[in-house]
Amino acid sequence: MMVDQKVNTYLVGGAVRDKLLKMSVTDRDWVVVGASPEWMIEQKFQPIGQSFPVFLHPDTKEEYALARTERKSGRGYKGFSFYAAPDVTLEQDLLRRDLTINAMAMDSEGEIVDPFGGLADLQNAELRHVSEAFAEDPLRVLRVARFVAQLSAYNFSIAPETLELMRNIVSSGELLDLTPERVWLETQKALKTDRPRRYFEVLREVGALEPLFPEIACLFGVPQTKKYHPEVDTGLHVLMCLDQICKTSSDLSVRFAVLVHDLGKGTTPKNEWPSHKGHEARGVALIEGLCDRLRIANDYRDLASKVSRWHLHCHKAYELKASTIEKLFSGLDLWRKPENLDKFLLCCTADARGRTGFENNEYDQTKYLSECFVSTQEVTSQSILERGIIGPAVGEELQRERIAAIQSVKSRLAG
Repeated sequence: MMVDQKVNTYLVGGAVRDKLLKMSVTDRDWVVVGASPEWMIEQKFQPIGQSFPVFLHPDTKEEYALARTERKSGRGYKGFSFYAAPDVTLEQDLLRRDLTINAMAMDSEGEIVDPFGGLADLQNAELRHVSEAFAEDPLRVLRVARFVAQLSAYNFSIAPETLELMRNIVSSGELLDLTPERVWLETQKALKTDRPRRYFEVLREVGALEPLFPEIACLFGVPQTKKYHPEVDTGLHVLMCLDQICKTSSDLSVRFAVLVHDLGKGTTPKNEWPSHKGHEARGVALIEGLCDRLRIANDYRDLASKVSRWHLHCHKAYELKASTIEKLFSGLDLWRKPENLDKFLLCCTADARGRTGFENNEYDQTKYLSECFVSTQEVTSQSILERGIIGPAVGEELQRERIAAIQSVKSRLAG
């Protein structure tokens, strides 16, 4: 399609990096050098860019951006002005990118263009900024943290000079200029990785966790009872729980619920440490505040709040009366959303195993509560209505029969 010899197209960014790491490439971005917007449109590309010229390929629908330079013109990650024209070189375009491993390009012959040492850093598993302009974009603090999590299988570390720049960005206060949506988008991407705990560890290392996630930051240094939590530190426990849930679920709402299930422990008065009585209910308000601030979707908020409020009931399941188990099921909204049970049990299992020495323990509460819930499914409103019961008495009878069904499971297992 591109017959003009002055126009060249290169695969750039993450696609090149992942190809060299022999990872699967899902998204491919291209940069076009030597072209104008008018030329792209003549070639049937569809313009979609607002801040700078980006186009969709007429057949593949992949994104093609004109080579561009950028200059800092204000605060925040949006505070940039862009210049895109046929005279911008590939090297100038790559210079504006964040990390050397993301500043490589591949031409149509498969040759790598690497002006900033990305290949060497890839081989050495090191994340290094391309230029001092790195410090102009506060979003890059989150992106680098996310790359550490995303590339955890390769044990990437952050170059000391890049860590220093990240700390400088945090000190500047520009992190607070990031929009809530952008902070949450990067965090979602981190939660998708195999080791999301590394994202939060890096943010904490550079001082970014406290301004962005103060509810999580304050968990570090808060002790728990050593008998039940040999790791003692609540923040460490939460990270261990994240490791556990990543073994069993890729559902981001489930992973988020595990991340925030113990937020209430961060507000326990110090004179009550290491006990945390009432942390379950206190955590709900903190979760709602976090979700409001970052504009997190209601399905995340709903599950996380339920896990916070009810997770200790799961751990104590065998000690609960049948009426309390029925109350738990009602609190989880299982009569309307039975799928909530599996998600809840996954979170509670991760909580139980996210403790030093408990990582591989059996957690029989999941089977027990599942059996109790299955027994309640035999009780239906229709069967009650057919017996002539009407009005509020229907709900009362439903509750009574569900409790009786749960009690039958308890009695059978106890016998």
